[in-house]
Amino acid sequence: MNTTKTPSIHLLSDGIIKYDGGSVFGQIPKMLWEQQVKPDRWNRVSLGLNCLLIRTEHGNVLVDTGVGNKETGKLREMYGLSSSKLGKGLKEVGLAAKDIDKVILTHLHFDHSGGCTKIDRSGRPIPVFPKATYVVQASCWENAMTPSERGEDSHNQEDFACLQETGQLSLVDGDSEILPGVWVKDTGGHCQGHQVVHINCGGEKVVFLGDVIPTPHHLAFPYISANDQYPEDTLERKKELVAQAVKEGWLVIFGHGNEERAGYLEKRDGCVKLRPVNLS
Repeated sequence: MNTTKTPSIHLLSDGIIKYDGGSVFGQIPKMLWEQQVKPDRWNRVSLGLNCLLIRTEHGNVLVDTGVGNKETGKLREMYGLSSSKLGKGLKEVGLAAKDIDKVILTHLHFDHSGGCTKIDRSGRPIPVFPKATYVVQASCWENAMTPSERGEDSHNQEDFACLQETGQLSLVDGDSEILPGVWVKDTGGHCQGHQVVHINCGGEKVVFLGDVIPTPHHLAFPYISANDQYPEDTLERKKELVAQAVKEGWLVIFGHGNEERAGYLEKRDGCVKLRPVNLS
């Protein structure tokens, strides 16, 4: 556990996932988005599976868990998945799964919640982080447990359903402080109950953006994923978050940033640009 009063952060990775570029960039024509990121021969672009470790005197908090190791066969091939890297990342900073006290999930899509659980020897899903409380927006939980036909492929109930059975699920309703200096804000947009995470690191404000602004390429307002459940809400939240980040000098972290995963937003020549930083 962190012995200082100021939270510290480590940006971890569960690896890379490959998504269809048209889905990632929505209404933006391929001739425009491929100038920024090159697709493979199946039109997939590589996205990071980014997770954030927050160490505080009150406990260790993990934000998102990546895909994990449960996906097999066709799905692993479809999304270009390799073995989960999150456990190794935790080990490199001196922690194990049992040392995590809180897991905050921005939402319950499989690429953010898959690493919450693993399959035991009897074939049942069990929590990866045995002592942790898992924090989810109540509306997100309800939506994930009864998804529409459009959202079924994005959710895998093996990732999270057992958390309720083990008593490790904590549902929040709207903006909420999780630990001193760490709180969540319900943004919606990408899906019902999507939340971003705010951290006060001494005098600096850090914000983990999840999928409301998944990569630096999505800083441009029209760049909104075709998978977003409420794209007009995403647009409004993006405008608010970007304006605040520029004005207040936030360090922003992207849930799916790959080559550039974090940085500061600056307004130059009338456009918002990322000044990237390396976090470890």
